[in-house]
Amino acid sequence: MDRQHGFLDTPIEYLKGVGPKRADMLKKELNIYVFDDLLTFYPFRYVDRTKFQKIKDIRDELNYVQIKGHITNLTTVGVNRSARLVATFTDETGSIELIWFNGFKWLKDSVKIGVHYIIFGKPSLFNNKFNISHPEIETVESADASPVTVNLQPFYSSSEKLRAGGLDSRGIGKLTKTLVAQAAGQLPETLRHDIIENARLMSREAALSTIHFPQDQNSLLKAQARLKFEELFYIQIKLLKQKVYRVQKIKGVSFGTIGKHFNDFFHNNLPFELTGAQKRVLREIRQDAATGKQMNRLLQGDVGSGKTLVALMTMLMALDNGYQSCLMAPTEILAQQHFKTLTRFLEGLDIRVEILTGSTKAAKRRVIHEGLQDGSISIIVGTHALVEDTVQFKNLGLAVIDEQHRFGVAQRARMWQKNEITPHILVMTATPIPRTLAMTLYGDLDISVIDELPPGRVPIKTLHYWDSARLRVFGFMKEQIKKGRQIYIVYPLINESETLDLKHLMDGYESISRSFPLPEYAISIVHGQMKSAEKDYEMQRFIKGETNIMVATTVIEVGVDIPNASVMIIENAERFGLSQLHQLRGRVGRGAEQSYCILMTGNKVSSDGKKRIETMVQTTNGFEIAEADLHLRGPGDLQGLQQSGILDLKIADIVQDEKILKYARGLAMEIINTDPTLEKPENAVILNQLNTTYREKGNWGMIG
Repeated sequence: MDRQHGFLDTPIEYLKGVGPKRADMLKKELNIYVFDDLLTFYPFRYVDRTKFQKIKDIRDELNYVQIKGHITNLTTVGVNRSARLVATFTDETGSIELIWFNGFKWLKDSVKIGVHYIIFGKPSLFNNKFNISHPEIETVESADASPVTVNLQPFYSSSEKLRAGGLDSRGIGKLTKTLVAQAAGQLPETLRHDIIENARLMSREAALSTIHFPQDQNSLLKAQARLKFEELFYIQIKLLKQKVYRVQKIKGVSFGTIGKHFNDFFHNNLPFELTGAQKRVLREIRQDAATGKQMNRLLQGDVGSGKTLVALMTMLMALDNGYQSCLMAPTEILAQQHFKTLTRFLEGLDIRVEILTGSTKAAKRRVIHEGLQDGSISIIVGTHALVEDTVQFKNLGLAVIDEQHRFGVAQRARMWQKNEITPHILVMTATPIPRTLAMTLYGDLDISVIDELPPGRVPIKTLHYWDSARLRVFGFMKEQIKKGRQIYIVYPLINESETLDLKHLMDGYESISRSFPLPEYAISIVHGQMKSAEKDYEMQRFIKGETNIMVATTVIEVGVDIPNASVMIIENAERFGLSQLHQLRGRVGRGAEQSYCILMTGNKVSSDGKKRIETMVQTTNGFEIAEADLHLRGPGDLQGLQQSGILDLKIADIVQDEKILKYARGLAMEIINTDPTLEKPENAVILNQLNTTYREKGNWGMIG
């Protein structure tokens, strides 16, 4: 590993109590390689050890309990591997069983009936009775005699393998205690002194010691504030420094001319008048792309807001200035949809558009490669096949990347190498990104937002029905089909799951087939396990109106635009995330008729599930939905964000810590604006920490 030498970079095997075997486990299970990794492996929970519960007050929702009492009975149950030690522990309010499954021989000899003990552990319910497995146990006498070092006990994430090797939460805590003691006086400060003073932050050494072994809630909060600020501050410094570098150092092609292709399309082929938001975004793009600096812009817009049209008009700007464009989509279905949309928009204009995907035949592939190299192809649409080394352009000036969170960083970065001068990058997403997330994830991009829908769009009505109302929903479907409308029914699973009580696709298909018989009704079925040709055949039948109902999994989430489909029914809607529900709802409402989204749920829905359903019924605003999703699920669970490498946060939470994030970003902007390269002596500590933090993380800032 390419690390700087020093105390923090000492290999973890050299910490007392670790050694080669445990070091190997820590590396494999927790990515702990050196002292610094263990110091920044923070507890996920703290339990107040000054509080005691009565046995009668133990409830399901209590994660850990601490009780005082004595053992009234002690017995060994079972033999050999199934042997366990069971104790009846009693206080003045009742009794509870304590159970040790292994390694209890020494305990059997040392634990005495009648002696007063303090028990600490996690209660679990079995046969309507609470018990505690493998509790911590010490006599009241010894607890009173020992000096209290911490009131809040830290709990660390562990794994089965680590626990088997003696590294449960308590074992990790012991190692951390050894390390914190050894680290005294050896932890360099990572922030400027004026920042620490102005923000009233703890020193780094005090924060790292306190985060693991806090004396009280107040000191814990101060330690957390210091470490959260530092984490968010360096993310912002990295993003903003990257942006300055791009603007100052990376030359871009210039789209200085608005010419024949753009004007022909605008005057003769524009399918509808642009919205005010589309015009504003096009102005932003035009100004950006004409500077001679590389554009790196995120285009956010809700489902159906007209992002593809804006992207096409940007491609026409490129063409008017002698450059080719590419549009990269994450799936073949979505690439095909974009290709058809662009071809339809450009009908009658002398502009060659092609599509390249994994299923493109070899002969056609050769023709496309030649057309890209000689410049006769102006626009290429494709999947990740576009980043292959064999795909060479004559003069690529613009790369449009749709739903970019589905591409890996390395894949996106390879688009930069397709031209001598770096092409402009326009990243599109129909997944609205909350403000705090955009600040963290896309802080180095310029952001444009299309925040209004094209005129004539009728808002989609969203309704929630329980399973018991299914016949009523079937009646509504028949009414809509009589009016000539088409219907999607989406299921979360293809086959039955043993663990989840879900209506799966095949059962649903059979049920729908019985309720909607031929020849009056025709049904298509599409799911991810079908071959590409089969999926395309079924899709085409639905697109042509040969089938009334499309039974599908979430493969139709993006990339299908059928104006006549006006009803979206989502089975087991409580099992989907908010963003996914919103994306699915966006498949209807493409025509001028009233469209409906019907959310079907079973009778048992979790509180989070109910909140998601309520949010969907109450609003169609994608940004409101994204904010709600972020608060319900947290950033780490949102689709595709894990692979960004940025939200690999150890302690900060961009939802809960929005104020800290804003403060950190404001301060980072002040510093980068006055010292873009961090060359001033006072910023040496910041530059050093930045280099140390991101040396191994790769250049994730280059494309948002």
